[in-house]
Amino acid sequence: MTTFRSKYLRKQIYLPQDHGSWVFILMPLFIGFFAGNKFSTPAIYLVIAAMAAFFIRQPVTVAIKAYAGRRPRTDLPAARFWMLVYGFIALLMLIGLSARGFFDVLYLAIPGVAIFGWHLLLVSKRDERKQAGLEVVASGALALAAPAALWVSSGSYNTQGWILWILVWFQSAASIIHAYMRLEHRNQTQIPERSAQFQIGKRAIMYTSFNFVASLLLGISGLLPRFIFIPFLLQLAETAWWAFNPAIKAKPTSVGFRQLAVSSLFTVLFILVW
Repeated sequence: MTTFRSKYLRKQIYLPQDHGSWVFILMPLFIGFFAGNKFSTPAIYLVIAAMAAFFIRQPVTVAIKAYAGRRPRTDLPAARFWMLVYGFIALLMLIGLSARGFFDVLYLAIPGVAIFGWHLLLVSKRDERKQAGLEVVASGALALAAPAALWVSSGSYNTQGWILWILVWFQSAASIIHAYMRLEHRNQTQIPERSAQFQIGKRAIMYTSFNFVASLLLGISGLLPRFIFIPFLLQLAETAWWAFNPAIKAKPTSVGFRQLAVSSLFTVLFILVW
């Protein structure tokens, strides 16, 4: 006889399996709340709603794969169950935010829903893997949690939220391209020549260099905090090191944990200098 636990409580269905993506929702929330300098009941609503939206991706993706024949149909009951659970929680929290006067924050969910729909379309076509462009765009949708957290924590809308969004998005985008560079190193049979190392790492270096230079100039001009370049300098140094010191035998999990550590340190430094 099938028990409730064996049928529904399956981690591969109710928990995201791309562990490295957690930082892309947690980092903007932390940065936004610290920038707003206040944590209130509506902030709790926002955190729970954001996490429920983040978690619901997994059962919805599993359901799409089951309908497309990529997973067994026996996964559908659990997928539907967790879609209802996460969907209900998100809806309840959004109602709470609206009741507290933060209805405008809900508009930020629109691009997230559109991008998620694009992802599901690719899943149904078995074409979602190694889509760096999609991941960069998706990270921009997740980065919208930063302005949402700022507005909720500060109690009102202000344009500074859009600045946070751009900064967090650009950091996330550079982090994704950096990860692709490091995974490309794993496809090499031996340490590439210096010119080949540059070709593999060129895009990642361009992303992190742009972020560093832009944050440095904006800090000097007074449009951003003076030392905002420091966390971006950390990211640039990390990319430059691995671009010219490729680890061709590095495991994906080790790359992921390294990225998590660097992104966490970036978040701490960003909060300190903001």
